[in-house]
Amino acid sequence: MANSSTWQRILQNKFARFLLSAGTGFLVDILAFYFFDGFVFTQKTYTILGHVTSNHALSLIVSFSLGVLVNFLITRYLVFSESRLPFAQQLMRFGLVAFIGYFANLEVLKLFIRYLNFAPPVARITAALSLFLASYFIHKIFSFNLSLRNHAAKSN
Repeated sequence: MANSSTWQRILQNKFARFLLSAGTGFLVDILAFYFFDGFVFTQKTYTILGHVTSNHALSLIVSFSLGVLVNFLITRYLVFSESRLPFAQQLMRFGLVAFIGYFANLEVLKLFIRYLNFAPPVARITAALSLFLASYFIHKIFSFNLSLRNHAAKSN
């Protein structure tokens, strides 16, 4: 078992904190999806503004949004707290990256399920992990407007 100084060193590393933030957001997403899909959206389909959608799709929209919000808040305050962009601008940028990331995940998910025959739960986790590293740098540069210069020195 790691001692407290090991945990302190890990938590001082920006990338490790981002991993913790993204992992927490992903856990919120998965748990919320289970909750909404199993207990809230119990009908097979719903009609919203004239469009029929499945309970799974509604659950995914809500759970993904909750996961993104949790991830944003942790990332803003514990990972990239040195960013000087206004809160609303950070949130809009983070949301835009998440929106694009949602569709990137969806396409990677389809690839893993259709062509590589992964089981859907394994494919979802693998898709999220495969895009994680890109997400770190996109959020650092775009969402929080921080430079890559001195990345190694600043991330520790």
